[in-house]
Amino acid sequence: MAFALVRDGSGSTQVTLKKGTADPALFALFADLPRESVVEVEGTVRRSERANRGLELTPMRVEVVSRAEVPLPLGVVDKVGADLDTRLNHRVLDLRKPAVRAVFELRAALLTGFRTAFVRRGFLEIETPKLLRQGAEGGATLFGVDYFDRRAFLAQSPQLYKQMLIGAGFERVFEIAPAFRAEPSDTVRHITEFTSLDAEIGYVDGVEEVRGHLEAIVAETIASARSALAARGNPLAASLPEIALPLPRIPFRTAEEWLGRPGAERDLGAEDERAIGERVAKELRTPFYFVVDFPSAVKSQTFYARRQDADPRSTWYFDLDCRGLEIASGGLREHRLDRLTANLASAGLDPAKFDGYLEAFRFGMPPHGGWGLGVDRLVQALAGLANIRETRLFPRDRYRLDP
Repeated sequence: MAFALVRDGSGSTQVTLKKGTADPALFALFADLPRESVVEVEGTVRRSERANRGLELTPMRVEVVSRAEVPLPLGVVDKVGADLDTRLNHRVLDLRKPAVRAVFELRAALLTGFRTAFVRRGFLEIETPKLLRQGAEGGATLFGVDYFDRRAFLAQSPQLYKQMLIGAGFERVFEIAPAFRAEPSDTVRHITEFTSLDAEIGYVDGVEEVRGHLEAIVAETIASARSALAARGNPLAASLPEIALPLPRIPFRTAEEWLGRPGAERDLGAEDERAIGERVAKELRTPFYFVVDFPSAVKSQTFYARRQDADPRSTWYFDLDCRGLEIASGGLREHRLDRLTANLASAGLDPAKFDGYLEAFRFGMPPHGGWGLGVDRLVQALAGLANIRETRLFPRDRYRLDP
């Protein structure tokens, strides 16, 4: 008796060859065939309690479609691990691993869930340009490209276009699209090409309306993904948390006190976020939470962030974190033209370079707000991955442009 495992998108199936019933040539064929070769197997399916899927296939015909070269540069079924660079250098083989595939099934389930949740709430899916004359957040983190006879930039976010569409009367919009940041970061939570999920809502009554939509959409999406993955037998279904709403709101100044630096008004770094996440997990026992009321000093370059009228030192901006990792950032936007142009000037930006954007505010702009959510970071947090590069099929960072 001999066994072989064949694997397709539905999982692995045991092929059983029994002496006296199987063609003797099949024994020689399988013994000589390198791992990861592509085959077609036709035969009789029988129940088997000892087989991994509770069934086995007794072959009548086997066709070798494509022989794999030997040796393999990366093991697919071996228990021996490989470092991340080796895995990414041979990504096609790495993606054949069921555990790796499970991550992208999770990612797909989340994207499906998000779209369903948005559409159910009356949002319109949009597509905004990724080649821009001016960035939404200044030029420090922009990738420049040659655009015929002038200079253009890859989009950091669709922020300015989302706001312009609110002025066009679209009222509720969302986009799931690539974004690019030229940050020279070599961390486990930064990449240069990522997927951003952005939403904008017009005629909002206040920041709580924006946060309420975000937390409800995230909770509904994760519940939907959990159900979809469980139906597929994906092991990551069990890791997706049930989310109780409303989520905790932690004022920025409270977070500073937790960090032992009250009133410092410094942006939160990775270690700060991790420390806050650990305290929330211990005291509030929830993976998701908001950090709210960011100081204007921290958001000085975010010129579209609306300051609080009663306390201009604070904005209506917030972060949504998961287990110490920032997942989303958003808040109320400044819809008053005079204050918006003042914010641009205080950020050291020339309002004249934002004419197309500012025109939308000259002819009537309703109060609005929204957020940007990093899909890759959400997948990283939910799947418990050590490095954000594992959330993308073919990741891009400072050094990687291939494969």
